[in-house]
Amino acid sequence: MSRKQKADPEVVEALTEHTSFDKGVIKQLATVGTAVNIPPGWSIIMETTPADAAYIVLAGIVEIRKGGEVVAHLGAGDVFGEIALVNHRLRNASAVAQTQVKALRLGEDAFASLLEQDQGFADTLRSYAETRLTGD
Repeated sequence: MSRKQKADPEVVEALTEHTSFDKGVIKQLATVGTAVNIPPGWSIIMETTPADAAYIVLAGIVEIRKGGEVVAHLGAGDVFGEIALVNHRLRNASAVAQTQVKALRLGEDAFASLLEQDQGFADTLRSYAETRLTGD
């Protein structure tokens, strides 16, 4: 018999503090996502590769690089990796941990399920992705 997954309380706390997602979405994210720790200098995602996950930064700083140049720094509450999943494209940038990073990894299936179940979450991420794509 399989056990029902429970929301990670540390993830719930970080998402509540650093995002504007509603409580229901936060609980879902903390239940289906996996908290990962990434050391400084490690590549989290690579430009022009297929997407398999999106991430929400819980702590630390992530550099976003295009063509090897740093184009942005993301911190707690920021989402990355979603553009390729939302738009079904290859990654348009690389993400590298500038400091020790704790992030919530949302696998492709969990991400798709959340987009399907919560229209507000889907609209927020699509809008965020479109803004970042047109801001190039």
